[in-house]
Amino acid sequence: MHADSPPQDLAVRSVSSLRRILSLALPIMGGMVSQNIMNLVDTAMVGSLGDDALAAVGLAGFTTFTCGAFIMGLSTGVQATAARWLGAGRRGEIAVPLNGGLLLVLVLGIPLSVWLIFAAPSFFPLLSQDAAVASQGTHYLQARLVGLTAMGTNFVFRGYWNAVNLSAIYMRTIILMNVINIFLNWVLIFGNLGAPALGVLGAGIGTTTALSVGSLAYLLTAYRRARGAGFLVRRPDRATLWTLIRLSVPAGVQHIFFALGMTLFFWILGTIGTAELAAGHVLSNLLLFWMLLTNGFGLAAASLVGQALGAGAVDEARAWAWLVVRLAMVCVGLLALPAVLVPDAFLGLFLRDPITLDLARLPLQLTAATMALEVIGMVLMSAHYGAGHSRRVMVISLALQWCFFLPLAFVLSAAFGLGLLAIWNLNIVYRLIQSAVFVWSWETGGWSQVRI
Repeated sequence: MHADSPPQDLAVRSVSSLRRILSLALPIMGGMVSQNIMNLVDTAMVGSLGDDALAAVGLAGFTTFTCGAFIMGLSTGVQATAARWLGAGRRGEIAVPLNGGLLLVLVLGIPLSVWLIFAAPSFFPLLSQDAAVASQGTHYLQARLVGLTAMGTNFVFRGYWNAVNLSAIYMRTIILMNVINIFLNWVLIFGNLGAPALGVLGAGIGTTTALSVGSLAYLLTAYRRARGAGFLVRRPDRATLWTLIRLSVPAGVQHIFFALGMTLFFWILGTIGTAELAAGHVLSNLLLFWMLLTNGFGLAAASLVGQALGAGAVDEARAWAWLVVRLAMVCVGLLALPAVLVPDAFLGLFLRDPITLDLARLPLQLTAATMALEVIGMVLMSAHYGAGHSRRVMVISLALQWCFFLPLAFVLSAAFGLGLLAIWNLNIVYRLIQSAVFVWSWETGGWSQVRI
């Protein structure tokens, strides 16, 4: 049995197994919570500028994610490949997938960023019927697109550090980026320390600068910590690059269409009203907080599954995934409970208008109440990624989002004139169905046959 593998059957629940999961998941969760704080700080600070500014940042933020989703998908290929190589004992070359990921980010990210910056004034106003939202959102989007390559670089490094059990590096770097982002937001949004008050544009500049500093910090750390594993020493061969592309393309496509779907979702909310769009943005950020905590567990599951498969231990890979699911359900479910009991304590941090707050209250409570069940699907989705089964994830995710959720959301809004509550309830149902489908997919075991 692999030295780091969990015992079988009942012993898989041992304290040592839980400690190993938490040693991987907690730094990832800490980093992701800190990353979400970056989004929440933008939201809270911009929220003081009014609903137009808040809606603009929400819509432009998801558009930024859409524009960079494909290159961010490279993180999946890097993590799956490096974890599999680590499990197989190839320690002297586990940074080669990282080299390949960074090369692909540069080749794809720089020209894409330049083209999108110039194209933004043409396509972004099509996403909002409110002229003020479109104008402010375009400026924020352009500022964020400057950092598209830095964002992709950060994701590739995240995949590598998580794969090789060094997720604490990811957490420390994210905290550094947040400190810089909060300070620059305070300076640039409101014009402190003699700087011009740039409003929404200042928030975009602050976030892009923070991402760029994070990329530099990752490079310096990898130069010190990963040279022995081949970082910037061994060039990826064609087979490695093809493996990264083969694993990353489905993940990138899934990320693109998920983000496009979220942008379309916000467009649907915008057709109902600016207050609904602002409320939906806040709800999405709060949901994202719990999702990022879950993603910390999910990325730990991906690394453990990949390492176990690299060692040829399929049953152990299956056991790791389910143990992580159970632990995540308990932890995230308990953390979401306060939002069921005192929703205004959360919403009041971002929403000043009492009408908008009333719109968001019940959707938040329902989301928090069902969060423990949504966790199942998110962790097993990551476990599929860790096994290299990214094509299955793409098919399941896109089918449910684009063939079920989005068409019905549009019908509820356009044909029946229903509001935020009905559409948000549909969003919850869609996520619960997704959890059930990923349980079925994991139990069928096709992921164990993927070769890397």
